[in-house]
Amino acid sequence: MADGATNAPNKNQGTEDKLPVSLDAEQAILGALLFDNEIFYRVSTFLKAEHFFDPVHQMIFEAAGDLINSGRLGSPVTIDTYLATKQGYLDAGGKRYLETLAANVPSTAGATDYAKIVFDLSVCRGLMSIGSEMTERAKIATLDDSPTQQLQDAEQALYKLAETGKYGGGFVNLRSALTEAIEIANAAIKRGGGLAGISTGLRDLDRQLGGLHPSDLIILAGRPSMGKSSLGVNIGVNAAKAWRAEKQPDGSMKTVEGGKVGLFTLEMSAEQIATRIISEFARVPSEKIRRGEIEQEEFDKIYHATRELETLPLYIDDTGGLSIAQVAARARRLKRQHGLDLLIIDYIQLLTGSGKRSDNRVQEMTEISQGLKALAKELNVPIIGLAQLSRQVEQREDKRPQLADLRESGSIEQDADVVLFVFREKYYLGRSEPREGTEEHIAWQAKMDQVGDTAEVIIGKQRHGPIGKVDLHFEEKFTKFSNLADDRFGGGY
Repeated sequence: MADGATNAPNKNQGTEDKLPVSLDAEQAILGALLFDNEIFYRVSTFLKAEHFFDPVHQMIFEAAGDLINSGRLGSPVTIDTYLATKQGYLDAGGKRYLETLAANVPSTAGATDYAKIVFDLSVCRGLMSIGSEMTERAKIATLDDSPTQQLQDAEQALYKLAETGKYGGGFVNLRSALTEAIEIANAAIKRGGGLAGISTGLRDLDRQLGGLHPSDLIILAGRPSMGKSSLGVNIGVNAAKAWRAEKQPDGSMKTVEGGKVGLFTLEMSAEQIATRIISEFARVPSEKIRRGEIEQEEFDKIYHATRELETLPLYIDDTGGLSIAQVAARARRLKRQHGLDLLIIDYIQLLTGSGKRSDNRVQEMTEISQGLKALAKELNVPIIGLAQLSRQVEQREDKRPQLADLRESGSIEQDADVVLFVFREKYYLGRSEPREGTEEHIAWQAKMDQVGDTAEVIIGKQRHGPIGKVDLHFEEKFTKFSNLADDRFGGGY
């Protein structure tokens, strides 16, 4: 161990190439927390044992953390007992080295700054490692390792490095998991209770789901013309509109309400999505906007709606034919550059697997659904994946969807945490209108009046709670889902 060194030789490349290392900063932060254990709580939110360059320093920081987290004192005496059998620790001087660290600490006031230096240099070493690995890989061109795949892998490695200390940390003990659970519950209380996740903006759906939970894969499925795309966009806009963040002690911004939303629309263009959103906000039918058949008063509504919408943290990618790997790479980039709290994909059957479209579509959908679930966990955000239902729905008298109606359903149903179905009885009734003037037509009209503009969201699966049904109001000309006017709940959201 070279005390006070600011750089260390890279044994793999020779002493002429130096790794960014500050053993002084590593010793300073260790000495500070040995002197005052409270410092550990201030730096452990971002600093981990693996960020230290010196293996002995990694041992000491990890041992101190284990002792302090268990309510015991992290001192040279207790840590020495903890590490007494570790050969590397003994070679470094053992207890004498710990006492030297504690005695020579420059100042506990600068502890956070020392920790940030250790963290930043660790990131720099990670960048060097990724750069070196990708350089060597790029030198060897093979058919099985295309430049596109190399770019995606490099981006994933960079994302993981950027999120170090947050994601991909391996096993966590129960204490850490319990702390996180309590923080989630506390956040729900601060929101007014009832929601542990992002609000959909739809009161009764939130009551059933408790909001959209981080790391969950939510499948929103339906037959064509049921309104699944509209519902997905409505939820995304509601979340973006409610977005609010608070500044944290470390200077970062943390979302406390709503969310920053990414929307992959593989079927419609960004302009079509924007038109739908404007229609909903301005209360002007989307078909009138597309045709330009609008009065000055309606144009004024559109203008004001656009000014309100342009500030929303909603990001749209309308690239068609994306693979699951490309979606993951773009989502990581969005989170790194702008932040991301909710991801929506319309729709998942338009995605492809890692290779060319497979003859075995079921196998390809398995890769896609598993990839989406893994991405939800990696990014720690809820992902809403819209899905098309098979035609077998149309063959039944009761056309309400079931889990078995999901196309290539096995893996989708298994990987999803929540499965929602959109069903509008009015759509099917409208296609079966009898001849006017007959008794059948009178009965049909009465049924149409009874159904009205009600839509059903059927919860076919939910890991966190019960299945069931939620009734919503759907205004087709504005492609808008909203809460049913219900005196039991006071009408509005």
